[in-house]
Amino acid sequence: MPLVRISLIAGKPESYKRKVSDAVHRALVETISIPAQDRFHIITEHSAADFIYDPEYLKIHRTNDLVIIQITLSAGRTLEVRKSLYRRIADLLHQEAGLRKEDVFINLVEVAKENWSFGNGEAQYAT
Repeated sequence: MPLVRISLIAGKPESYKRKVSDAVHRALVETISIPAQDRFHIITEHSAADFIYDPEYLKIHRTNDLVIIQITLSAGRTLEVRKSLYRRIADLLHQEAGLRKEDVFINLVEVAKENWSFGNGEAQYAT
């Protein structure tokens, strides 16, 4: 059910992008218990001129390795579960892709369950 958008500066090898996607997916499976088959990721590369960020916002030192991860998911998870997800994503990206935790930016977008259609023009999660 999550839709994951991963944005980064162009030039990373395919293997790196796969490691990033795999780490994010693993964190989602482990922390919010999505099915392993529920994987929909969009990876977008940007030129440095089109990837604009503050390198010191909130006194966190960011580099050009910054990865911005936006996850759209159904609403309803507790703050503790969301915090666990953030931590697990950062930990796995550091372990699996060698990414500094400071270069992991995550944004969750929560939507109502009826805002999903997985195919056939149907709202599979609508009650």
